[in-house]
Amino acid sequence: MFCPKCGSLLMPKKEEGKKIMACSCGFKDKNAETNKIKEVVEKNREVEVVDEANETLPKTEAECSKCGHNEAYFWMIQTRASDEPETRFFRCGKCKYTWREYS
Repeated sequence: MFCPKCGSLLMPKKEEGKKIMACSCGFKDKNAETNKIKEVVEKNREVEVVDEANETLPKTEAECSKCGHNEAYFWMIQTRASDEPETRFFRCGKCKYTWREYS
């Protein structure tokens, strides 16, 4: 619902007890009763749940304390002050056990 004169958005107003659509430029649409605001809501698709996690992290040689496997995924996060070294996290490639290592 845009103004045919200036292209601005028409706003609902009451004039003489009736609703009209009016623009700031002075245009008035007396047929406000026929104008209705509609909202079309699309149904959302269902979210697929994947049980298997595709690991995209780099691998390294690190021994898992739970199962003894010698390969683990790793990542590093700054968990303490910036003048201290990062914390390394490891996740076993076999049993998925996660542990951390401080320097």
